[in-house]
Amino acid sequence: MSKISFFNFVSIDGFFAGPNGEIDWFYAVEKDDEWENYTHNQTSGGNALIFGHNTYRMMKSYWPTLDAIRNDPTMANVVNNSLKIVFSKTLKNVEEEPNWKNIKLLNEINRDQIRKLEEDRDFTILGSGSIIRQFSNLDLIDEYELAVVPVVLGSGKSFFSDVKKINLHLVQSKSFNNGIVLLNYQVKKEGIDSPANIYDHDLNEKA
Repeated sequence: MSKISFFNFVSIDGFFAGPNGEIDWFYAVEKDDEWENYTHNQTSGGNALIFGHNTYRMMKSYWPTLDAIRNDPTMANVVNNSLKIVFSKTLKNVEEEPNWKNIKLLNEINRDQIRKLEEDRDFTILGSGSIIRQFSNLDLIDEYELAVVPVVLGSGKSFFSDVKKINLHLVQSKSFNNGIVLLNYQVKKEGIDSPANIYDHDLNEKA
């Protein structure tokens, strides 16, 4: 069965961006080969990508460039060529370029339309705080994956402002030498017990 998942960095105090949308803080973590390998393996799974307007512009400004392709060819290939669904009420069109392909623009979040798209493949939402909130309130997200960065921001923007209560269960947790802790939660469906026996949640153990 296809699924919609969400991945993003968050600070220890639960913010995905600073008060003015700053995201440079998560680049302060030390380079960690294990973390790099993990993220590359995750992005090679063929998921389609979902962006809001701002995240789309940020991704487009970097990944099609020669610097991005040279510095991280594997990730650049995934982002540049995967199906990208952009939700925006202000964008009028999205254009393909030689290094930026497979883009679909939708002007509104329609639950039935998204479920129909989901029949063919899995989707991953990257960033896009307003999209996360809307998808969450429409029960469209099946899995939440948070990379907790060892930084306290003190104030900032939360993915979950004005989001209804959602019951989750932990299916994976893993710590990395750079201090990042990965937490993977699935939405708990009504009448289904948490599969406590299928995951390892010892944060000190490297899987």
